[in-house]
Amino acid sequence: MKALITGASSGIGLAMANYLNELGVDLILVSRNKERLEDLTKNFQVNVHIIILDLSNLEKIKELYVLTKNEEIDILINNAGFGLFGEFTSINLNQEMEMIDVNIKAVHLLTKLYLKDMVKRNSGYILNVASAAGFGPGPLMATYYATKAYVLNLTEAISYELKAKNKDVSISVLCPGPVKTNFNKIANVEFKGASLTSDYVAKYAISKMFLKKKIIIPGFKMKLITFLRRFVPRSLVLKITYNFQKKKS
Repeated sequence: MKALITGASSGIGLAMANYLNELGVDLILVSRNKERLEDLTKNFQVNVHIIILDLSNLEKIKELYVLTKNEEIDILINNAGFGLFGEFTSINLNQEMEMIDVNIKAVHLLTKLYLKDMVKRNSGYILNVASAAGFGPGPLMATYYATKAYVLNLTEAISYELKAKNKDVSISVLCPGPVKTNFNKIANVEFKGASLTSDYVAKYAISKMFLKKKIIIPGFKMKLITFLRRFVPRSLVLKITYNFQKKKS
């Protein structure tokens, strides 16, 4: 098998690469950090192809597909993404547009391109990395929450379409809560709550992906929160989320 992973130089993406290496899956790893990727994967036992790419550039994404379309990708993991913290009116617009390009447009385009090939072969797995943030609005991280809601809803809809056509192609969405990664540093926030490890989330997500689980939520606590929030008025969810986010500043 062969997997393509975006955002593979750190965090969940790197942990997924490590785990798939253990499973004997060949890898195409996409990131902007060539030196780090080469160093981290030099002891891998599988074939590793590193591609340096800025996923905010949609034309480069199309070039990535042209470069790899004949590789017969069995697994596509759309992991790359980042967040920004602050009031909507205070966040830098250019950074916000870049986040939308990476978190939404890149995921949409890669899913579209590779899914068409998987449908033709009638085999393959796609794992889109969203967040528990995708289940509702997020004051003080409004755009980030909205991008993850897009990924969540897009993946669910595509999954239903594939099921309706009886296709043997699986698309899943990973919706973790807090994870110990570089996310908070990039988003310019500080969060001291309990977090899952990247290794745990990666192994859990990939195992559930192979079982064709549609929505993957690691950790009992986050599963419970996700279940309970459907019974809470939306106005209260907004208030709770706002107060939760304020603690990060």
